[in-house]
Amino acid sequence: MLDLRSPLRRRCAAFLLPLAALAGAIALSGASSPVLAQDRDAAFTAYVESLWPKARDKGVSRTTFDTMVRGLSYNPRVIALDKDNLAGGATAANPIPPFAPYRARHVDAARINDDELCPFAQAGSFDLPQALATLAFDGRRRSLFEPELIATMQMVERGVPRSVLVGSWAGAFGYPQFLPSVYLRVARDGDGDGQARIWSSEADAIASIGWYLHQAGWRRSEPWGVAVRVPDDLNRAALASRMQPTRCARVFSRHSRWLSMAEWRRLGIAPVDGRWPGDGVQATLMEPDGPGKTAYLLTGNYRAILDYNCSNFYALSVGLLADEIK
Repeated sequence: MLDLRSPLRRRCAAFLLPLAALAGAIALSGASSPVLAQDRDAAFTAYVESLWPKARDKGVSRTTFDTMVRGLSYNPRVIALDKDNLAGGATAANPIPPFAPYRARHVDAARINDDELCPFAQAGSFDLPQALATLAFDGRRRSLFEPELIATMQMVERGVPRSVLVGSWAGAFGYPQFLPSVYLRVARDGDGDGQARIWSSEADAIASIGWYLHQAGWRRSEPWGVAVRVPDDLNRAALASRMQPTRCARVFSRHSRWLSMAEWRRLGIAPVDGRWPGDGVQATLMEPDGPGKTAYLLTGNYRAILDYNCSNFYALSVGLLADEIK
């Protein structure tokens, strides 16, 4: 299992019915909405109740199911946040910003010298079953959120207190900000008390994050990457990746094709601090601030971090912060 006691033990590992038509009809008519809201709430309740057979097939008892769905209500704030999130991101009118300012804000002395994980376990105050039920009912991404709602029921069935299911509007919770299905898959007991309390135990959070990265392909013998200098005459077009990623296309589109460290060295790439991984280590090149600025050769361990959170800025900051702490 991956040993994260060194750099990450002292850090917050996780840095970390079509309602649009309904709302449009209300806005255009100028009518008040109580009847429509009642219809929506009735449909929400019926949808949640309809999940019983699927929950039962996942090992959820009727008692647990009834406890979980009792009192659940539709939360329009969750849908508003989800739409804002999907509308964000880089576009031609809003390009990806440079990495250097982000690095300055996130890889700073306060974080490097901090002796604890996040001072609080919950990032957000949303009731997870309510948020996930709302997102699943909305329908746009039901295939994602419905299984997560049922996973919260499985957690409670296995002994997780209902009261700790509090977190972000999108269903992530605890120190590592795991989705419920991820908790079921990778949560580990790190302090020996027989429970994986990622919401209150730093040891459990560290063990769980370590196991997540291990399953994502982390290799203890390799670094996540290395800062490098790139010669001005490097033929970047010849190094473009020909792979077609099935997820996070914008993130991976910034990476070159894979070459060994020996091949990168023959192309004139040089490490900034003089340290160089073994010649056989495979890596991709990324220049987050463009030509002439610090670039990075990124190994498979960087991809493991991206599996945790598919953001180049996030993954780079985690790696750089870990290096500074170490």
